[in-house]
Order: sequence, then structure tokens, then C-alpha cells
Amino acid sequence: MRAAVTALHLETRDVADGGVEFLLRGELTLATAQTAWPKVVQRATDLPEGALRRIDLTSVERLDGAGAAALLALRARTSTPARPVELAGARPEALQMLQLYGCPSQHQCLKGEPQQMPILEQVGREVLGLRAGFVEIVDALGQLCVAIARAVRRPGSVAWRDVPQLMERAGADAVPIILLINFLVGFIIALQSADQLRQFGASIFLADLMGISLTRELAGLMTAIIVAGRSGAAYAAELGTMRVNEEIDALRSLGLDPLRQLVLPRVVALTAVVPLLTFLAMVIGALGGMLVAVTSLDLTPTMFATRLQAAIRPLDVVEGLTKSGVFAAAITFISCHRGLTTRGGAAGVGRSTTGAVVTILFHLIALDAVMSTLFNLLR
Repeated sequence: MRAAVTALHLETRDVADGGVEFLLRGELTLATAQTAWPKVVQRATDLPEGALRRIDLTSVERLDGAGAAALLALRARTSTPARPVELAGARPEALQMLQLYGCPSQHQCLKGEPQQMPILEQVGREVLGLRAGFVEIVDALGQLCVAIARAVRRPGSVAWRDVPQLMERAGADAVPIILLINFLVGFIIALQSADQLRQFGASIFLADLMGISLTRELAGLMTAIIVAGRSGAAYAAELGTMRVNEEIDALRSLGLDPLRQLVLPRVVALTAVVPLLTFLAMVIGALGGMLVAVTSLDLTPTMFATRLQAAIRPLDVVEGLTKSGVFAAAITFISCHRGLTTRGGAAGVGRSTTGAVVTILFHLIALDAVMSTLFNLLR
């Protein structure tokens, strides 16, 4: 055990030119500074400006961070441009502490004024950033393709045991919110369209509107957005936490591929369950539209269902389910990539999670536009 704390004592003596020198003895630590240091500061304040010339630390047995900060603050307070206060006689340990807390020059420690970047330079930096991001994405896709090829050759190297649990978390646990959101979406679209269709005597065509919009676009897109907020954010946070905790490095040190152990099971699970969720979303969204048709347009459920069946073609359902599968793969890839490239501790995990969701939403809209164009060419 450490002996009792040695008190801090101050002695003063005169030097040439009417100056004063402080001699400190004992320990200058957080414990002693609370009681003894105010007296030292008061003694230095009572001196004329520029009178303190030197602080002798030869007899200081111990100096911690609090003591070093207090000592440097006193020097900054009592120094003048013409007569800076000298810290002398510090032991090697104390000198290292002073160098750690000190600053070679007052101007070097000051943060410079922010420079206004020219607009062309800003544009150039953004373009280079986009290029770097594109290269990073292409590299990550290449690594994933290699991992898939190796998994085909060696199926046992993939953590298939995790797939059922991942499917349950991403699929079964998401059913209530998927059904509720898509029912409300179908109800709202039908409600907003009912008055316009009634004016033209085309109430029956509400079934066409609901069937085509849900199967081709809304069911898959709304389901993907909800999955991105649930599973995409969860994947980015999980893998990001593993990254900052060095668990990913531990897997590599054991000879295991993180892509096959962590990413591929999530790709398989999400790609399998999202089309099923999308199909449920189509059905429940149509029920929301039927509710409006029955209550506001005086249509019977049989009339609505018959017209809905005539309006929907198999290609429409295939289009929606195909989009949902592509959306699921994009959600998993982007979220896992963000998680595996996380830096900066807990704050980095938060940034990766937020960035993953924002990036996923952008790519969902872009992919939807591309695939809608392609399917339009097939009709």
C-alpha cells in the first residue's frame, strides 16, 4: 500500500532584479492541490506583475495530471511577454507529465480560424468522395461474390445454423408492423381516390387502382422501407459493434471468413422472408382498399374481389416479388458493409447505423426506378 500523501509546501526567496522564486516541496497531486494550491495561487497573485521569475520543482516528489494542469495554468497566469516564468528542476517523471499537458507555444495550441473552401474545391472533393465510395462498393461486391463462390464449393463453411433465427427476427417478428402499415397505406390510397372515381362514375375501377399500385410498387417498397428500418439498422449496429470490439478481427485470426459467417446467412434469411412479407402486404393492402370500397363507394366485397382478380396479371405479382427480393439483397449488403467498416467506437456505430439506413433508402428508390423501367419494357 502507498504511504500517506505528502503535503505540499511553498517557500519563497528573492532573486536578482527584485524577482521572486517559488520552491515547491512534497506532492502536487489532485489530493494536495485541493487544499494547498489555492494558497500558492494567492501568493503569486499578491506579487507585482512580472515578479515571479522561477518555480523550482526539484523537491516535488510526485506530480499527476491535475498538478501539472494547475502548475501550467499558474505559469500562464503570471508570465509576461518580457519575463516568462521558468519551470525548473523537474524530475524525469514530472517533466514527462508537464510535456504531456503543456504546449510548446501558445499560438500552436490555438485552433486556427476556419478557412472558407472555394466552391470548385468543394465540388471536386465531393466528386472524389463519390468516386472513392463507388470503388469501395465495387470492391465489397467483389469480395461478397468471392465469398459466395467459396460457400458453394464448401457449404459447411457458412453458418447456416443462424439462418432460422435470422429469418424469425426479420420475418415473423416484422409481420404485425408490416400488416398494419400496408393496411393503412391501402386504406389511405383508396380513401383519397374514392371521391375522384365517384365523380366520373368509375367507382369499380378502385380495384384496378389498388391492385396495380400494390402489386407493382407500394407493397414491395413499403415493406422494404420497414425492413430497412428494422433489420437493416440492426445488422449495421450488430456488425459495427463487433467491429469496434475487435470480434471481426478475432474471427479472421481463427481462419474464419466474416462474410461467410456473418453476411451470407443474413443475405439468405432476408432474401427469403421479404418476398413473403411483400405478398402479405399485397393482400392486406387490398383489404384496406376493399374497406373503403364497401363503406364509401357502395361496392360489395364480391364485386371488388372479382374486379381485383381481373385487373391483376401474374406479371404484376412477379414484378412486386422480384423487386422485393432485390430490395432485400440490397438492404443486407449495404447494412452489413456499413457495419464491417465501422470506425470510432460507440459514436462510430451510431454513425454507421444512421448512414446505413439513409443509404439503403436512396438505393431502394433508385433500384425501384430501374426495375420499373425494365418491367415496363416487358409488358
